[in-house]
Amino acid sequence: MCAQAVTLTSFGAARTVSGSLHLLDLDAPVAVDCGQFQGSPELEALNHQPLGFEPRDLSAVFLTHAHLDHVGRLPLLTRRGYRGPVYCTPATAALCEIVLLDAARIEVERYTQQLRAARRSGLPEDAVLPPLFEPAHVQSTLAQLRPELTFGEPLRHPGGGTVTPLRAGHILGSASLLFRTRAGRLLMSGDLGHWALAGAPLRGLQRPPESALADAAVLETTYAHRRHQPWASSVHDLAEILRGAVQRGGKILMPSFATERTQLLLWTLKTLMESGDVPHLPVFLDSPMAARATQEYFRFAGELRPDLAEAVASGLDPFSPSGLHTVKDAAESGKLARFPGPAILVAGNGMLSGGRMVRHLQAHLGDPAATIVLTGYQAPATPGGQLQAGAATITLGTERLEVRAQVRSVAGFSAHGDQATLLNYLAAAGWPSTWLVHGEPGAMTEFAGVLAGRGVSVAAAAAGETVRVLG
Repeated sequence: MCAQAVTLTSFGAARTVSGSLHLLDLDAPVAVDCGQFQGSPELEALNHQPLGFEPRDLSAVFLTHAHLDHVGRLPLLTRRGYRGPVYCTPATAALCEIVLLDAARIEVERYTQQLRAARRSGLPEDAVLPPLFEPAHVQSTLAQLRPELTFGEPLRHPGGGTVTPLRAGHILGSASLLFRTRAGRLLMSGDLGHWALAGAPLRGLQRPPESALADAAVLETTYAHRRHQPWASSVHDLAEILRGAVQRGGKILMPSFATERTQLLLWTLKTLMESGDVPHLPVFLDSPMAARATQEYFRFAGELRPDLAEAVASGLDPFSPSGLHTVKDAAESGKLARFPGPAILVAGNGMLSGGRMVRHLQAHLGDPAATIVLTGYQAPATPGGQLQAGAATITLGTERLEVRAQVRSVAGFSAHGDQATLLNYLAAAGWPSTWLVHGEPGAMTEFAGVLAGRGVSVAAAAAGETVRVLG
């Protein structure tokens, strides 16, 4: 009997960097990730569109990790009829609860604010988009999580065959997924971690993210077009920026995502202050979500670099630089603008498209003594992307603000691997046929040329297009 072919249909992260949602037709259909679109208003509007398939038809869902662009449409999936298991690692399940409940809170707050504005303006209430989901929907979704994925151990699943999670090194709990089917082996990379010769800063992998021999691979390409600078150079650059910012005497704003980036920044600041490379400064962590996520790094410390895991086991806190203060509530956050002298403010979100950092940016963007430090990917249409591109003015909410603060970027803090990481990953997999996802078109085109030059069969997945990947 001929083995059943395996097909792939991408309903997100297809020639763009967010909204990961990939449908695999195995013996029965399964989904890998179910994330929100993030970035431009046009992209984010897609979150309110139909998913593109019937959720009730799925036999299982698998999560690679808990970033919002990989899990942020899960409550929509369950609201629209999916009642089956959602498989993930235990750390991903823990972070999922934090991420989705925070997203629900933001959705409800956005709706409430826009509804009030519509009423004041005399606009019809139905002109305001309702929340994507609310906390009650999240609770229903969390009840379907099955934290049964253990790194390196195959799990038989309802879709047919087995799935084996491999350490992806991206964030806490992140996994690549190796599906063994009757048609062959399919490797879903998920997001892969930053790997350098000196080892990843927190993950501590002394080799690339774990891979496995495969007949086909679906590969993320966020930074497929570039090579990260060495980690030591990134730390040196950050220290230099911080010393200059202290001399100017203004606030230092560090936009950050709550999971992995914040913990990496806190650990780096602690290291730099203790070594004397930068002065001891007040550090305000103004992100309740990041504070909660950091607690999971203690619970799952075994995933960290060995010396960090040992420090946690001995009762030390590697994520607490001297002068760290966790901001308790929005009222306290609003008072930080009046805090005298230089201080570091770490808050979300990382691309300045929302979160408490927007308020801090409104307060300090016009101050030539202030410094905004961008440490990761900035989607071009976001305020962070505009600042990184050198915009003289940007719009925040309804305000058009002049950029007088110093804007500096530091490479190397991304939790995404670069071109070298991706090539090592595919080499370990035996150079399988590869479908590219989770990247901008230019990055995909450049990387496709690199792979084609090595004789690899490669294509970029298009949104909604069904392709045969095995069989």
